[in-house]
Amino acid sequence: MKNSLTFSKWGLFILISFIWGSSFELMKLGLFENHDLSKPILSSWQVASLRLVSAGLVLVPFVPRYLKKIAAADLRYIALSGLLGSLIPAFLFTLAETKIDGAFAGTLNSLTPIFVIIVAAFFFSKQITSQALKGILIAFIGSALVFYFNWSDHGRNSLGNVSFAWFCVLATFFYGLNVNMVDKVMANTHPLAVAVIAFASLVIPAFIALFLSGYFSLPLSESKYIIATLASVTLGIIGTTVASLLFYKLMQQAGYLFASMVTYGIPFIAQFWGWVNGEKVDVLTLLGLLIILLGIYTATKVKKTIVTD
Repeated sequence: MKNSLTFSKWGLFILISFIWGSSFELMKLGLFENHDLSKPILSSWQVASLRLVSAGLVLVPFVPRYLKKIAAADLRYIALSGLLGSLIPAFLFTLAETKIDGAFAGTLNSLTPIFVIIVAAFFFSKQITSQALKGILIAFIGSALVFYFNWSDHGRNSLGNVSFAWFCVLATFFYGLNVNMVDKVMANTHPLAVAVIAFASLVIPAFIALFLSGYFSLPLSESKYIIATLASVTLGIIGTTVASLLFYKLMQQAGYLFASMVTYGIPFIAQFWGWVNGEKVDVLTLLGLLIILLGIYTATKVKKTIVTD
């Protein structure tokens, strides 16, 4: 039984890492034809909106069931969680990938645990230990190196394009803000209920954004638009909804500490897809990534790196 449980949790770990790590590839498939930045298909707004609409629609049928598990006073916080943890980051990442490689974006996504700690200190009155500070410093040194290694004087990783990577950094800040808010305000609320209602609450605003973007005026019967739409919908259903539910299951089986290790797997899957699609993936970039992950490990290896005042 123990071996079966171990196999199950590692199987989930690998599957979730693969799905979330592949999300950056799906964004590119929605944005550009054959990864050619000179051949845009859908806009960043359209890809993000399709992602959120499809993710939410899948969960709408489950809302009545999970709504019973939520206190009425928590509904506004759940809506805010959907905004901070899903809607804003979705638009920021797709906007970033209009100019930078998916492998680069996937690497920067790994900064999320670092921003969880930073936001906890600056916005939620929590104290950072010296161990966590050391990890944050290491992670940001790694980030600086990744920025430097991805900058060149020409091509899609020009200085102007690399500046779009800051949208990824901002998205991880919002992830960190959302994690802290959920932990502080809804610590005793059913986590799956929060996820279901938060995603479902985004359907209407995301659909409005999709409509205003001019998506329905496009020649959607053309093959390139079909492929881009399918990639964006897959990103929503599999990359957002299914992966989130699998992550919840992994937390149930193995605990949050083990589940949070998915952070280490995601960027390597993103790097793999980048390599497959001819993006800039080299030893120096991987070195920067490893330094970021070392910083994350250093900052989080102590069970309580953040202590409430």
